[in-house]
Amino acid sequence: MLTLSTHLLGLQLSLACCCWALACQEVESSPDFSLPGDYIIAGLFPLHGESPGVRRKPEVTLCDRPNNFSGHGYHLFQAMRLAIEQINNSTSLLPNVTLGYELYDVCSESAVVYAVLSVLTPRGMRHIEIHQNLSYFSPKVVAVIGPDTTSHAATAAAMLSPFLVPVISYEASSMMLSTKRQYPSFLRMIPSDKNQVKTMVLLLQRFGWVWISLVGSNGDYGQVGVQELEEQASRKGICIAFKGIMPYSARAGDEKMRGMIHDLAQVRTTVVVVYAGRQLAKVFFESVVLAKLTDKVWVASADWAISSHITEMPGIRDIGTVLGVAIQQRVVLGLKDFEEAYVRADKGVLRSCPQGSWCSSNQLCRKCWTFTRDKMPTLGTFSMSSAYSSYRAVYAVAYGLHQLLGCPSGACSVGLVYPWQLLQQIQKDNLTFNNHGNLLGGYDIITWDWSGPEWSFRVIGSSTWSPVRLDINKTKIQWHRKNNQVPKSVCNKNCSKGYRRMVTGVHHCCFTCVSCEAGTFLNESDLYHCQPCGKEEWAPQGSQTCFPRTVVFLTWHNPISWVLLAANTLLLLLLGGTAGLFAWHFDTPVVKSAGGRLCFLMLGSLAVGSCSLYCFFGEPTLSTCLLRLAPFALGFTIFLSCLTIRSFQLVFIFKFSAKVPTFYHAWVQNHGAGLFVVLSSMAQLLICLTWLVVWTPLPTREYEHFPQLVMLECTQANSLGFILSFAYNGLLSVSAFACSYLGKDLPENYNEAKCVTFSLLLNFVSWITFFTTASVYQGRYLPIVNVLAVLSSLCGGFSGYFLPKCYVILRRPDLNSTEHFQASIQDYTRRWGST
Repeated sequence: MLTLSTHLLGLQLSLACCCWALACQEVESSPDFSLPGDYIIAGLFPLHGESPGVRRKPEVTLCDRPNNFSGHGYHLFQAMRLAIEQINNSTSLLPNVTLGYELYDVCSESAVVYAVLSVLTPRGMRHIEIHQNLSYFSPKVVAVIGPDTTSHAATAAAMLSPFLVPVISYEASSMMLSTKRQYPSFLRMIPSDKNQVKTMVLLLQRFGWVWISLVGSNGDYGQVGVQELEEQASRKGICIAFKGIMPYSARAGDEKMRGMIHDLAQVRTTVVVVYAGRQLAKVFFESVVLAKLTDKVWVASADWAISSHITEMPGIRDIGTVLGVAIQQRVVLGLKDFEEAYVRADKGVLRSCPQGSWCSSNQLCRKCWTFTRDKMPTLGTFSMSSAYSSYRAVYAVAYGLHQLLGCPSGACSVGLVYPWQLLQQIQKDNLTFNNHGNLLGGYDIITWDWSGPEWSFRVIGSSTWSPVRLDINKTKIQWHRKNNQVPKSVCNKNCSKGYRRMVTGVHHCCFTCVSCEAGTFLNESDLYHCQPCGKEEWAPQGSQTCFPRTVVFLTWHNPISWVLLAANTLLLLLLGGTAGLFAWHFDTPVVKSAGGRLCFLMLGSLAVGSCSLYCFFGEPTLSTCLLRLAPFALGFTIFLSCLTIRSFQLVFIFKFSAKVPTFYHAWVQNHGAGLFVVLSSMAQLLICLTWLVVWTPLPTREYEHFPQLVMLECTQANSLGFILSFAYNGLLSVSAFACSYLGKDLPENYNEAKCVTFSLLLNFVSWITFFTTASVYQGRYLPIVNVLAVLSSLCGGFSGYFLPKCYVILRRPDLNSTEHFQASIQDYTRRWGST
């Protein structure tokens, strides 16, 4: 299969050679286009521009036409001739080896094809014979310098790559040519457009231009570059408001160009990137000048950034500011003198192809013969830069041959050199080429300068890699705006701090500003989404950062805590003092009527409830959460049980003992009062244990109620167990109140309805207030309300029951006598008997 393919390819190439040659018979050629030598290097240069007409026959375009001369291609042509002459005159580089050349004018695609087929023919032959093993194929040239444009270079490289003939371009920068599977023998003396695109994107980013227009030229250079630029710019957050591609047939002011300029003006972008070849770039700016489109920033690709094709146009200086990416400037020393010497030299006579011979139709430049010293192409900066690439490409081939022929040993071994051998040797030069055959170099960043009488450009920075880095001196730029202000190119102005961008329409660069909600912040890395703060953080509305939440709990050193602790400690001291006072006066009627030993149980239960209040202060822990309310609930149950049974006993003794003596004796004999207190307390103990086991209060961090606070509290504060416990105490309170109310007409020393009513009423009000507050408020002061409710209940119980008795003991000892109590009972008996 491979053999068949090889033969078919050879047949096609041979037929092609014959077909193209038919148009070349009897055509003159110039002796300046060829030079014999031991090794021949081909040069493909655009000495004439491409014909705008339509070809109707499969013929090679005749390049040498009137009014179509290209001074730029002429300088490239002469740079190669200069390099060959210098190398042949050198004693250190390729000593005793002569280099020759075959130069071709490639003004069109067909001219490129014909030139490539011509250089592939072996020496002295008119056709191409291809054998099965292409490693032994030996064309008449060892390398090809050129051609210029991407499309021409792609054609040449595609045809020469199967034979691995080195193709070193001086201007073709398209990144598609870096594909080694498709173009294995292609190298170039300028950087790849991939780095140019990255440089242009960095340039746009450096000035904050995110709303741009993009114009490209038809063909591989413009279309591939525009596509890559669009992709990379989009990844960096730059929006393409308008994109247009100029066709090959575009002419200044035609309908297509007028439409493109109109659309460009409509989008109102300040910055326009023109990624185009210099020929179509000239057409574009001619249309820009005609449409009077001014006050823009134009970003130029390397192909036209410093080209005189555009800078010499009338009215071009009014278009605005031009920034561009240009190949780093180099100078071919002696090139101008060489060209002047060429003008003065005797060029001989034109040669004609002998009958039956085969010579190229594009090895002729009549215009070149007419130059004088005063009338010759101007060697501008752009042409000098490209000429240096052509010049250096010749030297790259020469250095490769120098190594391949063993010249470093002192003597060159002149012999047959296959193209693939030379290609391998050139690719080893890792100081010049990278792995993709691209030049290791950089770019200059330039700006057009109209400050003088004539146009010039100023280098304002540079771009190097890898990675791609951009260095710009902004002070060197003369902007077209007043006060030399840097133009802005945005769809919308930046949002204020703390406001996110909400996209409106297709492009993310067009947006409205929306404030970030509370609890979120705007990170500079993502201007379109507000990020939520962490759990331990908070942020106000419209914030750029989050702040640590303040951790709050009822601390020991809080002034309110000091007041509550002082009150609770005072209550404990009063309870202890009352217990001591009652113990000292234990045998007095007041203590006995108060309940005797039952009083100490009541005081102890109140003290237990009071001690539980200390668990409300400090950072909550498991133990403090468990001991906050359960001991109080149990202690207050014991107090209420004692209060209830004591009131019940007084009422029963004075009013019902005579009526139901049997029940009274049974009650006394079976210790009914003690049994009631125990059973009532056990019931509450069971409720509390169930509460602590099923609805265990645990220390927790609460984040919901206050965005800027972290509240340390206990869970299940209002659980069902808590409610059952306090409902049970409420039931006991009602029972105590009922028994006290029934005894409102008992002897004065035993009538405590008013005091008990006061204490129980204070208890009810305290807890109603707490539950009402807890239902509508869950803030940092709720534990204080809870402490106040507990403290109020304890103080109410103590003050309502024990303070009047302490007052009698301390201030009215005359009322604390047996006589007084007997007189009170007798008085009650008389009143009861009379009723």
